[in-house]
Order: sequence, then C-alpha cells, then structure tokens
Amino acid sequence: MATVYKPSPVAIISIAQLFGTSLWFSANSAADGLRLSWGATASDIGLLTIAVQAGFILGTLTMSFGGFADRYRASSIFVTFAIAGAVFNTCFAWLAKDVTSGALLRLLVGFSLAGIYPIGMKLIVSWEPKRTGQALAVLVAMLTLGTAMPHFLRATGSELPWQWIVSASSLLALFGAWMIYRLGDGPHLQTDARNRNTQDKKYLSVLKAFEVRDFRAAAIGYFGHMWELYAFWTIVPLLITSSGVSLGTSFADTSALSFAVIGIGAAGCLIGGKLTGVVGSEKVALSSLAISGACLITFALCWQTLSPGLLLIVLLVWGASVVSDSPQFSALSARSCPRELVGSALAIQNAIGFSITMVSIAGVTTLYEWLGPQAVWMLLPGPLFGLVGYALAKRKS
Repeated sequence: MATVYKPSPVAIISIAQLFGTSLWFSANSAADGLRLSWGATASDIGLLTIAVQAGFILGTLTMSFGGFADRYRASSIFVTFAIAGAVFNTCFAWLAKDVTSGALLRLLVGFSLAGIYPIGMKLIVSWEPKRTGQALAVLVAMLTLGTAMPHFLRATGSELPWQWIVSASSLLALFGAWMIYRLGDGPHLQTDARNRNTQDKKYLSVLKAFEVRDFRAAAIGYFGHMWELYAFWTIVPLLITSSGVSLGTSFADTSALSFAVIGIGAAGCLIGGKLTGVVGSEKVALSSLAISGACLITFALCWQTLSPGLLLIVLLVWGASVVSDSPQFSALSARSCPRELVGSALAIQNAIGFSITMVSIAGVTTLYEWLGPQAVWMLLPGPLFGLVGYALAKRKS
C-alpha cells in the first residue's frame, strides 16, 4: 500500500502564511494601474502602504493589550482575520475610487494582517517550540514570497486589469484560511479557557518583557531592521525603473524583476535558518543586518556607474539579506520572554516595528520624488541603529 505524503504543520502554516500575506503589497503591484486610473504618484503609493502599516499597528496593539493573542485559539484568529482581509482587499479592488477611499480599505486590510502574521508565528511556536529559529525562518520566507506574490501575479497577468490582480490575492488568502482551519492549534502553548481570567493581569504587564535584557536587545535589532525592510520593499519597483536595471519598458518587466528582488529574500531566510544550527540565531541576524547595510551603501554610491547586470546583483543580495535577519530576531525575542507572554510580546514588538516603518516609508517615498535613487540613504540609520543598539543592550546588565 502506497504511503500518502502528509505535509508537516510547519509547511502548512508557512504556505497559509504565504497566501495570507499576499494581501500586504497587493496595491503596490497595481501601482502602474493606479497611476493610470487614479493619477496616483509615488507618494500616493507610499500612502497606501502606510495605511496598511497603520492598520497592522492598530491590530497588533489590540491583540497585545487586549490579550487576544494569548486568550483565544490561534487558528481561529488566523482564519477569521484572513477571511476579513480577503473581503477588504476585494473591496479595495472594486469599490475604491481614489487614494482616500483606497487608503481606508488598505487600513482595514492591515488590521486583518495583524491576525495573520504574528499569529502565524505563534502557531509555529505551538508546533515547533524547540526549533523556533529554523521554523520561523520558513515562516518569514513565506511572508517574503507573499509580499512578492502580487508582483508575480502582475508579471504573469500583465494584460489583465489591475483589479483582477489584486483580487487574486484575496482568493489566496481564503485558501490560506481554509488550510489553518483544517490544521488547528499545536500541542504547545494551548489556550486554557479556565485560566483566562487569572491571566488578565499578565496581559496588562506585557511591556515588562522589555525589562529582560536579551528580549530588549533582540527588539532593538528588530526595530533597526524594520526601518529598512518595508521601505525598501516599497521602492523596489521605483529603483528598478529609474536606475536602468529594468529589462524593458513594460509593466511585466518591472514586475518580474521586483518579484525576483523581493522574493529572493525567501531564499535568504531559508539559508539563514539552516545556518542557525551552526552559528546560532544571533550571528545570522547581525550578519544579515550588516550585509544589507553594505548593499544599501553600495547601491547609493554606485547606481549611476555600475552596469545594469552588476546593479541587479547588488539588489538581489540586498533583497536576500534585508529580511533574513527578521526570523532570527523574532526567535531571539520568543526565547527570551516568558512562555505565557509569547503571543502578546511578539505582537507588541511587531506594533512598534511597524510604527517605525510608517516613518521610513513616508520619508523615502517623499524624498524619492526629489532625489531619485539617492533617497535610499534615508534607510541607512536602520542597520546602524540595529547593530549598535543590539551591542549596547547586550552589554548592560
């Protein structure tokens, strides 16, 4: 009798994360269509991304301070919010008529993502508590592919109206919700309804996690990483078109290269996850942050002199390293805080990190209209702050 292959829980959660987080940058993949339909500028596209970040922050704060991330079944939260995100994303595609109405619906998409990304991390911990670094690397790899997915959909369906491309992300999110519904929660970190009332005081003191030296150091590194990551992802299509990297002038060319530059981050996460078994999460995280900073400086100094091929290599290395530190900082955070606060602590860390992205996205997209690719200099404080801040935090008792 043939053996039927059954995917592991980590694989199921990761694929569901891939589909659910495809909602995140669905508007950015439609940037060219939005310019034609709404007359949207680079700043307007940045505003739509900021609206998602703002919604995500509101959602994670609600999860954290309300204690929902640790009081209710993680699978139920994921399913509910993935369905809600799919609905709001579809409304953005077909009902929004301008940047203002679009930003409101993107805000609601961002709020929904708060029940997908950090809850996905908790689901991973619930199934693989002893392999957090490697498991989270797979999860963030899927987040990265999910972020790049709309660009892939745009590249392969370049003749379709942008509304259909955005709607495809909604269908993926619904399928991800179905996968988690079938899987359920893992055997670890199970929510005990009888303890909900006795745990309430712990949710009110979730910020005490920052009193733990190792958690504080990991959070600082994560915050520096976040200053760079989402701003970089936002302007990748702009960097490709304005620096001469694009293979041609069609939307498909830019989208395909954008998918490659962002999507290669998945490979970076997986390689980093493998290396954690050899050198540990700390060295992987800090090395990734240093490499992305070096790529940033190289691009800023040489984008006018390097050939398109070499410049593409710089962008690909940057894309691989800019996100590979994320799962390792999250793993370091998860290991250093009390087990009963894992969900809430990761949620509040996400909330602060994504608040930071709103500033860097707004700044770099605004500067881009004035400076072009030179605006990437604004991202450099992220790697510097993350590396220096982490080292200083670790030294303090």
